[in-house]
Amino acid sequence: MDVNPVLVEVERSGFVESRHRGSAVGLAADGAVAVRVGRPDVPIFPRSANKPMQAVAMLRCGLDLDDELLALAAGSHSGEDFHVEGAEKILAGAGLVAGDLRCPESWPLDPASQQAVARDGGGPSRMRMNCSGKHAAMLATCVAAGWPTESYLDAGHPLQLAVRGVVEELAGEPAAAVGVDGCGAPLFAVSATGVARAFRALVLAAPGTPERRVADAMRTHPQWTSGTRREERELMDAVPGLLVKCGAEGVDAFAFADGRAGAVKIDDGAMRARTPVTVALLRALGFGHPGLDVLADVEVRGGDGVVGAVRPAPGVFASGPGAPA
Repeated sequence: MDVNPVLVEVERSGFVESRHRGSAVGLAADGAVAVRVGRPDVPIFPRSANKPMQAVAMLRCGLDLDDELLALAAGSHSGEDFHVEGAEKILAGAGLVAGDLRCPESWPLDPASQQAVARDGGGPSRMRMNCSGKHAAMLATCVAAGWPTESYLDAGHPLQLAVRGVVEELAGEPAAAVGVDGCGAPLFAVSATGVARAFRALVLAAPGTPERRVADAMRTHPQWTSGTRREERELMDAVPGLLVKCGAEGVDAFAFADGRAGAVKIDDGAMRARTPVTVALLRALGFGHPGLDVLADVEVRGGDGVVGAVRPAPGVFASGPGAPA
């Protein structure tokens, strides 16, 4: 079995103390593979990078959401107050309440929100869980379609069968495996190349289609797909027109309005390695926006100062756009 190359090095005080292997793929505007590192053709669980595709399926099945609430349905929010209020609004619109959610209880991902909840005597809750927007939208879709809500997470439920169909359609390949995501929803394995194809399909779809509605909502309201202090929001703010969604266990996927797209999978699941590789891949595809500079490296701290960085391994994308893999 081929071993993926080192994509990221963690340097401390001039010494490389850790390395992260993985795969990455970048598609040119015409959909051809322009950058390929490692084995992006091997199936992975995209984790929350599947959420935009899940949202497309929900719209096709009758979900009536747009703007920030649709972005929330397609996102992995930080559990900030406005995220909770949005999920509550989705539920209320379908005549449902927080008790109908089947995602697990969780603290907010956002540290400041977590501290605020603790100060107020609160604790983990389903509404603060990063997938509550998606789960609220799944329940609202079931109500709109006349499907049972109690079993909405079963792999054989009509909603989840529709989701699988959309994932396979947009990725251009059949699901290689079916699992259970951290939130309890069914999870479909496709390759990183398939994920990149799916994101490309979202941004190139005609205005008003479910695919384009999801892409436009996420790009217009990036704080609703992640949070006010998240790297995905910073990337979308830095490069107007860029769609980005992360997934647990070291997954990132993106697409630009002209059809350039990409996906990253870090083998050991290290989330700290995602963004430096994504920025390097964006640059390899021809993105030279100065706003990317601040996200190119993740600081490594020692004492009260910065003593190193988490950065792409030298030469990992040296081939550049259009070069052979």
